[in-house]
Amino acid sequence: MSNDTTAAHAAHDDHDDHGLGHIVSYGTLFGIGFALLLMTIVTVAVRYVDAGELNMPIALGIAGVKATLVALYFMHLRWDRPFNALVLVSSIAFVVLLMIFVLMDTAQYAPQVFKGNAPKVQEVLTVDAPGAPIAEQSQLP
Repeated sequence: MSNDTTAAHAAHDDHDDHGLGHIVSYGTLFGIGFALLLMTIVTVAVRYVDAGELNMPIALGIAGVKATLVALYFMHLRWDRPFNALVLVSSIAFVVLLMIFVLMDTAQYAPQVFKGNAPKVQEVLTVDAPGAPIAEQSQLP
């Protein structure tokens, strides 16, 4: 019985590849880590720059690049099977598609947004808190 076990181990030791993953060099990991740190600083800096309505797309773009770097290098998708990358890209595309559908619906309820406080809320505020501030602006442009 021990001869069978020894033969099985000898056959198993013929190959070194156990499929444990890809080894990434320290230089690559530190480089990607530094790039992520730099992009975090840029994201915080963009918060203090008034780019108008472009502030949010700029921040989301930087976040997307950071997420891509994390997925490619720290999750090893760069060296993984193409099917896993296809699943990742498909799921991201599906989320973007759902977000587009949700944003298309926002125009439907825009006329229902009150400018200021809702009428019944304003009645209660007038009676219970006469000095309370009145909301003058709508939440939607």
